Amino acid sequence: MPRSVAAHRQAVVELLSGVLSKRDSIALPLLQALGTALAEDVHAPLSLPPFANSQMDGFAVRSADIPDGGAELRVAAPVPAGATPAALKPGYAAPIMTGAMMPEGADAVVPIEKATPDTFPDPAAVEAVVELPPVAPGTFVRDSGSDIAKGALALAAGTRMGPAQLGLLAALGMTTVNVRRPCRVLLITTGDEVVEPGEDLSVGKIFDSNGTLLEASMLQAGLDVVRTGISSDHPSTLLSVIRQYTGAAESGVDLILTTGGVSKGAYEVVRQAMADQPVEFLPVAMQPGGPQGLGTFDGVPFLGFPGNPVSCLVSFEMFLRPALSHVLGTPAPRPMLKAPLAESLTSPEGKHQVRRGTVDGKGTVRMEGGPGSHLVHAMARANALVQIPSDVTELAEGDEVEVWML
Repeated sequence: MPRSVAAHRQAVVELLSGVLSKRDSIALPLLQALGTALAEDVHAPLSLPPFANSQMDGFAVRSADIPDGGAELRVAAPVPAGATPAALKPGYAAPIMTGAMMPEGADAVVPIEKATPDTFPDPAAVEAVVELPPVAPGTFVRDSGSDIAKGALALAAGTRMGPAQLGLLAALGMTTVNVRRPCRVLLITTGDEVVEPGEDLSVGKIFDSNGTLLEASMLQAGLDVVRTGISSDHPSTLLSVIRQYTGAAESGVDLILTTGGVSKGAYEVVRQAMADQPVEFLPVAMQPGGPQGLGTFDGVPFLGFPGNPVSCLVSFEMFLRPALSHVLGTPAPRPMLKAPLAESLTSPEGKHQVRRGTVDGKGTVRMEGGPGSHLVHAMARANALVQIPSDVTELAEGDEVEVWML
C-alpha cells in the first residue's frame, strides 16, 4: 500500500534529524548570514536604546517646571543627535532633535509644534524664551533598554536570519554571527538517455533539466550543492561516483540525492546500485512524484527522486525542503494560502495531487498545463503548487484549494 505524503515527509525528517541537527557552526559576516539559521542563542551585549533619547524634535524639559496652565522657560543650548548634552537646569528647556540624548534632569519632551513660538530660536540668541504647555513625565522619551535590555535574549538558536534579524544584530554592534553550517548535498542525475545542455543531441537523447532545476532549488534554499554531472545506467559507475564523496572529510557530504532510476523497470540504476544498502524504494500516494527512495548509503542519508523534471521539483518541495526547514530552521516554509479555483478539475482517487498553478492579482488560481510530470514549460509559468488531498476527486470552479507560493 502506498505511503501517505505526510508519512513520507516525516520519514525524511527522521532520516535527516540524526545527522543535520548535529551540524557544527560557522561565523559569518552579517550579510553573508542572510537566509541561514542561528547556531546558538544571542544575548544583547548592550541595551537598545543605549541611552534615553528624544522621540521628537522639540524641547527637553523638567516636567515639574511646567504647571497646569503652561509656563515660559528660558532656552538652553540645543542638543543635536550624537552630542553629549550638559545637565538641564531648573527653569530651562533645551531644543532637542529626534534621537538625541536626553539631558540629565530632563524627563519629557514637548514637540516643537506645541511650543510658542513653534520654531527653534537662533542658537546665537541671548536670553531666548519659549512658552510650553504642561507635559507628563516620560512623554516622547525613549528610555534606555525600552527595546531590549543588556543581557536579554535577542535571538534564539534556530532563528532564520532575514533583514530584520540582521538589522538587530547590527544595532547591537555585531559584525559577525555564528550560524549553522549549510547542509552539503551531492546531486547526481542518472540516465543513458540524458546529456548535458550544450552537447550534441542525438536521436533518443534529451537534455538534462533535473540537475539545473534541483541545484537552483537547493541553492535558493541555502544548501551547499556538489554536482557531479550525469551518471550512466551502470550501477558500478554510479557507486564509484558516490564513493568519491562519502570518504574523506574534506570531500564528504551530508546528503546524497539522485534523480531517476527509482521505479520498477528493468534498468533502474539507482535501485540496482543500492541493493546492498539500507535503502527503501516505495510508492508514495502522490501525483506526480510517486516513486521515492529513502535510506542511507555507507551511513550518509540518501534520497532518490523520480526522473521526470516536474516530479523532481514536486519531490523537493513536498519532502526535502520542509524537512530541512524542520531540522535546520532554514529555508523558510513556503507561504500557504487558500485560493478559489478559476476552473473545475479532477484528481485520482487515493492520491495527493500536486498541480502547478498561477495565483493572479485577484487571488484566484488557474492551472498551468495538465497533471503530467514532463510539462516543464507549464511548470515555468507557474507561481504556486496547488494541493489536492488524496480524498478529493472533483473540484468545481470557485472551490477553495490550498496553494504553496513558489
